This record gives sequence, structure tokens and C-alpha cells, in this order.
Amino acid sequence: IFNYLSILKLLLLFLLFLPIIYKVILKMVTIRKYEQKDAENVKFACLNAEGYNSIPDEETAELVLHTFCEYYIEREPENCFVVDDDGRAVGFIISAESFEPYKKALHEEYCEMNKYLGEERYNWSLKSTEIHEKFKDEYPAHFHINILPEYQRVGAGGKLINALFEHYRNKGIKGVMLCCNAENEVGINFYKKYGFTVLEETKEDFDYLESLPGR
Repeated sequence: IFNYLSILKLLLLFLLFLPIIYKVILKMVTIRKYEQKDAENVKFACLNAEGYNSIPDEETAELVLHTFCEYYIEREPENCFVVDDDGRAVGFIISAESFEPYKKALHEEYCEMNKYLGEERYNWSLKSTEIHEKFKDEYPAHFHINILPEYQRVGAGGKLINALFEHYRNKGIKGVMLCCNAENEVGINFYKKYGFTVLEETKEDFDYLESLPGR
């Protein structure tokens, strides 16, 4: 009975993802530059990439968006790409190409919007830049990538990274990095597949990963 149930579950999952796999293979799901019309869908993907309704409350959602999303699409939209399914952004890679302008704007404007959430959350958002500052000279650019659950593991993430790397090669950016939870073995293996290596593992159980656009 157990085997039959397992097979049934796998079949159901396959049927669930089949239309999306079909779209990716036939290039019906495409990668394109971010546009202003994508803002709400990008924010939705940012909050739901780890599972729908995974963000516990509205205040946490605002903290996440202020700290990890809004700067990029508002200040550096030219360095952002989306996964497009019939005109709708269902995933994204958002990026800052230089550390100092990013830090200044994030601290002075976007983190300020977190003050009403309490001192602890405000300070947490300020500390988010420490992850990148340590290696800013060698790897000035960094990015965040999120894709809605049903569009994951079908090749869209790799296409986003390739698009960003080609973009940065053309701009002459010498290095790019990201931060990843050290317990996220699937994520780390994914990034290593695209040329990233671990720079450092911190006490907070995060890994700094880096790569060169000209890899």
C-alpha cells in the first residue's frame, strides 16, 4: 500500500508540474528585463517563493520587501530580470551592481521604513548589508533570486543567473556574490553548478558565495 501511495503522489506531482515543464522546454516561459508593470508580481514572488502563505504576518512581509526587494526594482531596475509566463512575472533575479550606493540608499531610505516595526527589526535590516560589505571590493555586485514554487526546478533559475551574468559581463562588473543559508544544501549545490564557490561560512549559518560574470 505504501508503495502504491508513493507512486500515486509522484504521479500527481508530475501532472501538477507537467504544464510548466512543457512551457519551459518550448520556451513559452521566457527571461526578460524587469519592467515597472512587474512590481506587484515581483513582490508576490518575493513573499511566496518558499511556499504560499509562508510569511506569518503583514509586518514581516513589509520588513522583507523593504529590506530585500524594493530597493532593487526601484533604484536599479536595469539590473533586474524576471521569469515571464504569458506576461506575468513568476520569478526574478534582482541585483545591485555596486555596494556603496546600494548601502547608502538602503540605510537612509528603505531601512528607515522599518523603524515603526520596532528597534530589533530595524537593526536587523541595517545589518543585512554586512553580508556583502566584507567582500565588496572583489565582488561589488550581489543579487537575490526567487521563483514561485510551481516554477522551481524546471530550469528557470539557471536562465535567470545566465541572463544576469551576461548582463554584468557586458557592463564590465568584475564579480558578483550572494548570501545563502548554510543548511540549504539544494540551493548551495545549485549555485555551485553555475560557478559559485563558498567564500565564508558565518556564525549565523550563512554562506557567502561568489562568482565572476566572466567565468
